[in-house]
This record gives sequence, C-alpha cells and structure tokens, in this order.
Amino acid sequence: MKLDKTLLALATTVLLWATAFPAIRVALDGYGPSQLSFLRLAVASLALGAAAPSLGVRRPARTDLWRIALAGGAGMSAYQLLLNWGEIHVPAGTASLIVAAVPAMSAVLAAGFLGERLTPAKTGGSLVALAGAALIAVSGKESGYTAAAWAVLAAACSQAVYHLTVKPLLRRYTGFEVATYAMWAGTALLAPLAPSAFRAALGAPAGATAAVVFLGILPSAAGFAVWGYAVARLSVTAATAALYLVPAVTLAASYLWLGERPRPVAILGGLITIAGLILLNKRRSPVNHIPAPSPSPAIPPRHHS
Repeated sequence: MKLDKTLLALATTVLLWATAFPAIRVALDGYGPSQLSFLRLAVASLALGAAAPSLGVRRPARTDLWRIALAGGAGMSAYQLLLNWGEIHVPAGTASLIVAAVPAMSAVLAAGFLGERLTPAKTGGSLVALAGAALIAVSGKESGYTAAAWAVLAAACSQAVYHLTVKPLLRRYTGFEVATYAMWAGTALLAPLAPSAFRAALGAPAGATAAVVFLGILPSAAGFAVWGYAVARLSVTAATAALYLVPAVTLAASYLWLGERPRPVAILGGLITIAGLILLNKRRSPVNHIPAPSPSPAIPPRHHS
C-alpha cells in the first residue's frame, strides 16, 4: 500500500509539472518573467499557508534555516526566473526536454554530497543525458533561442540543487512542511518584485492571470507537496527517474493546448537524454560483491519539474 501511494504521488507530480510548461507560455502573454515568478510563488505560498494549520506544520529549527533558504533560493526563486525567461524563446515542449536532465544532475550531486553510489552505468547515463540536453541548447539558429535554452538548462541545475538540499530536511519534516518552507523562502527572496507584479496584474489578460493561479496552486503548491511525499520514501535517483516521463506528457499537452511542434533536433536531443536516464537507472544484478547496508524505511538513499 505504501508503494502504491508513492507511485501515485510520483504520477501526480509528473502530470502537474508537465502541464506547467505550456501554462508558463500562456502566462507570459500578460506577464514578464520576473513578474510571473513572484506571482506564481506568492499564490503557492498563500495556498500552502491556508492548509498549514490543519496539517500541523511546525516551526523549523534554526539550524535548518540556511538549508531552507538554499532550497527556496535554488528550487523556487532561481528555477522560476530562469525557466520563465527561457520560455520566452524556447517552446514549452522543448523546455521540458531540457529540464529532463534534472535526474542526471541530481544523481551526480547526490553522489558528491550525500554519498550515494555512482556506478559506471550511472556515470555514463548522466553524461549521455547531459549531452542530449546540451544538444538541444546549442541547436537553435537564433541567438535568443540559444541563450534562452542555456537559461532553461541552468534552471534544471537549480532544481537538481533543490532535490539535493531537501533530502536531509525530509528526515525531520514532512514533505508538505518542506515544500511549504521552501516556497515561503523563495517567495520572500522575490518580494522586491511584488510592486511590478501587482501593476502587471491590473492590465493582464484574464487567460494569463488564470494561468498564473493554475501554476501557483497546482504545479507549485500541490506538485511540490506530493513530490516531497514521494522523495522522502525513495532515493533521490529513484524518485527523480520518474521525471523523465514529464517531457512526453508536456509534448502532448503543448500540442493540444498551444499547437506547438518541437524541432526534430529537439526531439533527438530529448531521446538522447531519456536514453541516458534509462542507463542511469539501470540496475546491475549483484555478482560477488558485498551488498550495501539497507537504508532506513523512512528515507532510502537516492528530482519534476
């Protein structure tokens, strides 16, 4: 039953984060990247704050504040700013193909900072996945597209840092608490953008504003909350592996919602990335080696949108 709930949480995260990419394109019709970043996080913070009392959200320990600030700064503030700016030029489906490299980045960071084992297969898979994302980034003929694609890749790196940062927090707090802390921290860091964002809201099209509300409540508030539930019960690598399904869902949603068709080279780069992620998560059968100690049930060793 626990596994079923975990898989359901992963599936929900994939669906919510996949639909965020086309929703961002809609919201950008009425808001600038920085304005959208603040408003999305502000809506999410309000939604999480409304649910916090009934879900018993505790005050975090002072010793964890620096980690919460890092999670909010990387996974919320920086990720939103970079992704929103990138999607001005990069189609939603293509952006999702670049962000698909997050599991590879997360695996490398987890090996370096959390001591998770990085096998030859994981190393090779990570390199292949990153090569696919880089191929998409350099494939644009227009300078604006290329720069924006690199910004999206930087956003993916920011999200990988978030996954790494929250893992220790999930030993002491619930997934909902961690998502709430990080969202509030990210919103606070972007508070200087509030006046510009509120002015933009006065004249923005109704569809763009509806997209902002959708992004704040579902992909942000609900998405990060259910993601925290899943990653607390799986290793970082295993949990983020589910995210390579996001591009497929995003491509379908972007076609139906926006009529977008990605470039062939973007599809090729995405396939290379996904192939690398499959290699990254390939399990090697144990042969004459001493098994690693079993992790605790609450948090095995080890990334959505």
